[in-house]
Amino acid sequence: MAANMYRVGDYVYFENSSSNPYLVRRIEELNKTANGNVEAKVVCLFRRRDISSSLNSLADSNAGEFEEESKQPGVSEQQRHQLKHRELFLSRQFESLPATHIRGKCSVTLLNETDILSQYLEKEDCFFYSLVFDPVQKTLLADQGEIRVGCKYQAEIPDRLAEGESDNRNQQKMEMKVWDPDNPLTDRQIDQFLVVARAVGTFARALDCSSSIRQPSLHMSAAAASRDITLFHAMDTLQRNGYDLAKAMSTLVPQGGPVLCRDEMEEWSASEAMLFEEALEKYGKDFNDIRQDFLPWKSLASIVQFYYMWKTTDRYIQQKRLKAAEADSKLKQVYIPTYTKPNPNQIISVGSKPGMNGAGFQKGLTCESCHTTQSAQWYAWGPPNMQCRLCASCWIYWKKYGGLKTPTQLEGAARGTTEPHSRGHLSRPEAQSLSPYTTSANRAKLLAKNRQTFLLQTTKLTRLARRMCRDLLQPRRAARRPYAPINANAIKAECSIRLPKAAKTPLKIHPLVRLPLATIVKDLVAQAPLKPKTPRGTKTPINRNQLTQNRGLGGIMVKRAYETMAGVPFSANGRPLASGIRSSSQPAAKRQKLNPADAPNPVVFVATKDTRALRKALTHLEMRRAARRPNLPLKVKPPLIAVRPPVPLPPSSHPASTSEPIVLED
Repeated sequence: MAANMYRVGDYVYFENSSSNPYLVRRIEELNKTANGNVEAKVVCLFRRRDISSSLNSLADSNAGEFEEESKQPGVSEQQRHQLKHRELFLSRQFESLPATHIRGKCSVTLLNETDILSQYLEKEDCFFYSLVFDPVQKTLLADQGEIRVGCKYQAEIPDRLAEGESDNRNQQKMEMKVWDPDNPLTDRQIDQFLVVARAVGTFARALDCSSSIRQPSLHMSAAAASRDITLFHAMDTLQRNGYDLAKAMSTLVPQGGPVLCRDEMEEWSASEAMLFEEALEKYGKDFNDIRQDFLPWKSLASIVQFYYMWKTTDRYIQQKRLKAAEADSKLKQVYIPTYTKPNPNQIISVGSKPGMNGAGFQKGLTCESCHTTQSAQWYAWGPPNMQCRLCASCWIYWKKYGGLKTPTQLEGAARGTTEPHSRGHLSRPEAQSLSPYTTSANRAKLLAKNRQTFLLQTTKLTRLARRMCRDLLQPRRAARRPYAPINANAIKAECSIRLPKAAKTPLKIHPLVRLPLATIVKDLVAQAPLKPKTPRGTKTPINRNQLTQNRGLGGIMVKRAYETMAGVPFSANGRPLASGIRSSSQPAAKRQKLNPADAPNPVVFVATKDTRALRKALTHLEMRRAARRPNLPLKVKPPLIAVRPPVPLPPSSHPASTSEPIVLED
């Protein structure tokens, strides 16, 4: 019961994905929503896998300095690898998560100089932090102040003077006396002088226009004049005048008017005080951030002084009571039952017995972390095409600590430098449906594919390696199989060996003369003009002489669809066309035309009758050769078409034309 009871201030695991590691959060508030659910306002803590590689390097240097200063005992490489999984980074980022996603408690402590790092590995669900991560600025800062030791911060204590030895140092430069307790005045005289100083301060506020606006009543002016700044000024006046009351009285009211002394509570306006309260609610007593984000025109000393004066006002007491009442109305704790639903990443083999799940996943595969071959339960891990799996204990370690027990190549290669999250920890359905343009900000939402074009520009060394190591690279084979990997390291190594020898026998490069781009575009537009779309409902005029016109393609012979002999259509093989077969003179099905607005480039290639006929004349081998080398001219042999002699037809009973008049009889 106590293990499933979660309170404010607890560090807990949150699960946002079935395949991702748990999120470590600290509960700040427990709020009940309108529909009856409980939401937790939490503070975000980040792992090493959540930050960039540059910040990981900074964290490594900080860890090295800590080990040297605290004189940590030596640890193995595997322990050092696991210690990185126990390190967290605190942040000031808040978020609200459903309380039903809580999966257990953990412990997070601030790393102390007296701590031994290896002790964190002996405890379960134990983490530490020493740096603060800013998700907006992408920075890492120390969370605790450092002890400043040295001549810049500590005073140098001189040797003790001997008895009777005089001090030759200038006492006025070293210190200044502000009050003498052995003064000739009595306590009653001092109190009377302080009352006079308060009265002068009240009168000075009545004469000051800005003060009369801020303290419109006499009681407010008298209360402001009774603050410590007035008393300090009165006692300093007595010290400077040798505790002579007559001289001190005249100093309080000089010739120009009474002296007005105001502290930070009077100098600050009401709007500035509201900004300070808002900043204090957000940052707490972090006065550097308060000054940077809310009050940059105020000095740090002024903000600190105003804070301690503000704590003596009724405004502070009222806010403290409101916070206490608000805390009483909120939930103090919540009970979350143990999560028992099966994980979607469980490997369930066909015909497997209970307790031996995943036995038939793939024989010969072991756990990616501990390399065991037997486990009561297996879980899919990593990219789907890698067929990687984890045993039950390593899966729990992955979910809690965000890594594997032993360093593997797959775990390091899956995480990019600019992308903290990798696709290696996603489940198979998620990885297959995940777009390559998905960012780490929100992996549940798939972004639209970017249609912006990109250019792959090679270096001079790469171009030389293509020519010198053609036998290893096999460019034609690689072009046919672009999905097959190429061992670039082996090609680079072989190129470095062959490069000194190739300098004596330079390669023969045949220059290729190409027409300018403007000429090519002009020719393409002239050969393939865009035809305007014919509006619907418009009748297309039919040319009756179209059947007898020569349909040659300017020197390129094509297969004829049919030939007309005395008005009867015949196909190329001499057989008459059936009435149900559509001839080329009949209106063909409407071919889909290309819209120029949808094309990514301003040049649109439209296939004409000539080009379509040319494609039909090409063999399959010639078509593949032309696709591989589009820059070479195409050589096509005209096809030989056998034309059969026309078959004599019986004379038609209805002549097509006659010179005699037609007589219609009634």
